[in-house]
Amino acid sequence: MDFSSFLTSLGTSFLIFVVLMLLFTWLSRKPGNNVIYYPNRILKGKDPYDGVLLTRNPFTWMTEALSSTEHDVISMSGVDTAVYFLFLSTVLGILVLSALVLLPVLLPVAATDKGIMTTNTTSNGTFGDLDRLSMGHVQEKSKRLWAFVIATYWVSFVAYYLLWKAYKHASVLRAGALMSSELKPEQFAVLVRDIPPVLGGQTRKEQVDSYFKAMYPDTFYRSMIVTNNKAVNKIWKELEGYRKKLLRAEAIYAKSKTVGSPEGVRPTNKTGCLGLVGKRVDSIDYCNAKINDLIPKLESEQKSTLREKQLPSAIVFFTSRVTAASAAQALHAPMVDNWTVMDAPEPRQLLWKNLSIKFFQRQMRQYVVYAIVALTIFFYMLPIGFISAFTTLDNLRKLLPFLKPVVNQSVIKTVLEAYLPQIALIVFLALLPKFLLFLSHMEGIPSQSHAVRASSGKFFYFTVLNVFIGVTVGGTLFSTFKTIEKNPNLIVSLLANSLPANATFFLTFVALKFFVGYGLELSRIVPLIIYHLKRKYVCKTEEERKAAWTPGDLGYGTRVPSDLLILTIVFCYSVIAPVILPFGVIYFGLGWVILRNQALKVYVPSYESNGRMWPHMHARILAALLLFQVTMFGYFGVKKFIYTPVLLPLPILSLIFAFVCRKKFYHFFKVTALEVASHDLKEVPNMERVFRSYIPPSLSSEKFDEDQFEDALSSQASRTGATV
Repeated sequence: MDFSSFLTSLGTSFLIFVVLMLLFTWLSRKPGNNVIYYPNRILKGKDPYDGVLLTRNPFTWMTEALSSTEHDVISMSGVDTAVYFLFLSTVLGILVLSALVLLPVLLPVAATDKGIMTTNTTSNGTFGDLDRLSMGHVQEKSKRLWAFVIATYWVSFVAYYLLWKAYKHASVLRAGALMSSELKPEQFAVLVRDIPPVLGGQTRKEQVDSYFKAMYPDTFYRSMIVTNNKAVNKIWKELEGYRKKLLRAEAIYAKSKTVGSPEGVRPTNKTGCLGLVGKRVDSIDYCNAKINDLIPKLESEQKSTLREKQLPSAIVFFTSRVTAASAAQALHAPMVDNWTVMDAPEPRQLLWKNLSIKFFQRQMRQYVVYAIVALTIFFYMLPIGFISAFTTLDNLRKLLPFLKPVVNQSVIKTVLEAYLPQIALIVFLALLPKFLLFLSHMEGIPSQSHAVRASSGKFFYFTVLNVFIGVTVGGTLFSTFKTIEKNPNLIVSLLANSLPANATFFLTFVALKFFVGYGLELSRIVPLIIYHLKRKYVCKTEEERKAAWTPGDLGYGTRVPSDLLILTIVFCYSVIAPVILPFGVIYFGLGWVILRNQALKVYVPSYESNGRMWPHMHARILAALLLFQVTMFGYFGVKKFIYTPVLLPLPILSLIFAFVCRKKFYHFFKVTALEVASHDLKEVPNMERVFRSYIPPSLSSEKFDEDQFEDALSSQASRTGATV
């Protein structure tokens, strides 16, 4: 990529961002778009424009985001969101402090060196201006390389300092959330897995009750045995589907009375596949008949499920937060695969089908999933390396000669060089996250937030190995294949020498992500178009309209790994090509402001883990830092700097720092400290409400039968039944 192509990419991306920001300013002031730009406020019962300055200034939203406090974020989007902003601000601080030293020091050192570059170029084209500002412009064995050594230490120690402060702050945020006087059902419950076989003459309920009553006689409240809900869920979903169809049919019928004859036209549908084939019937009568048939089936299956399909796991409730916290971190049985007790997730987070998976099955599943992920990473490197190599214009001309007349045109050439490889990579990566989340569910993880953290970790290592390393290595191997073919012994030195060769690719990649990516995030053009199309042509009921605009959460499973990929790229090129640092600062700075606006007005959390994502983010930041340090050690070796071993302490320091942080802070993010759990609540907890919150929707019954939950629910010693 030459300098004009780079400027074209950067300028076009910036122009797109400006247009999208102006669109956001205009569209967000239209009352009909409130549900797209202020859904969080609407769902919380607040005025969409409460505290919003309705002016023509397109930067008003920035002022509001910058003036918001951490308390505002927690009250609107929860502690997990506040911890995510702690991650953004920490990374932003690292990059700003690094840039303040590296840019004024390293750029003059590199630019004024009189060395002649050979293979140490920072671009796969004629981007000579960037080359002169990079480490590649410094002569081999030059004393000027000491400046780059000191810069490597500076970046590392800035990261250590800010990460330590951030971990302490994240601990304070988690403690504040767990000490809250608000009632949280999960703080009064524990999840029990790996329950041993029932002894003769006992029910599963009696087994669990007697076990925990003996240990916690004063605070044990009741237990809920986990059941196999596959059949009852299927009937319940079918019933709910027909209820929605009935509401839709009634809405269509009511509307027909207003636009046509007073009698209206009753809607009809075909009963076959997708409503395309089969007998045509009256929709309202058909849905009513189906509902009447399914209700007794559901009630019968509920009783059958609760009495005959009990599984070796349970949720146990206590009247004290301290007891629940203590039980969750205690060893209850001599054998690790019996009576495994852990913190109960939020009711909305539970992955019910995973709760009954036995201990050693979970271990085996984990190893199998890790093997699948490793194979996925390996085989994905082939197509990503191919994309990296194939989507350069030179290779397109060689491999697809019929495209020469097209790609040789200056305008098309500039656009393709600016965007083709980056867009191909972004689209390719968009196919992966759901597969990784599916694999995380297959491990037997009990909660959605844990599954998201697990898939996020897999996605991070995938993106680093395939995007950062895969693109670099792929491009290098492709461009130097003939040389390697003649002399295979040169492969290591060629790879090392070509390490900075993709700097301009990554500069453009980062610019595309923060300008176009965050521009689309702010403007919400795609959700806006989808909502209005659905509202006009699809939605007939209020419930359908609400489903059309409900925004979801921030999407930590993909957002955090994407941010960490950018951080890894900026870290690894921060000393080699310091000009990348301003791009990193803009990415995380702009992201902080835009996502602050989205967190306060748009996104609605789908769960709350009280900051448990932070240790995951902290560990991956350190992994990126470690990769940077190893990269620099190798690159100094390429430059034949005899004092390269002076960098050896850095990877060791990073590992020690990670070990100390884990020992000092991590345990509190795994379990609840009793000191925190002992804080008083605002009011006496309603234990019945706590218990009811964990009943799956498919097992809730409108007609309560005293015996219906007898075998699945237990109560205190004086109680013979349970009311649900």
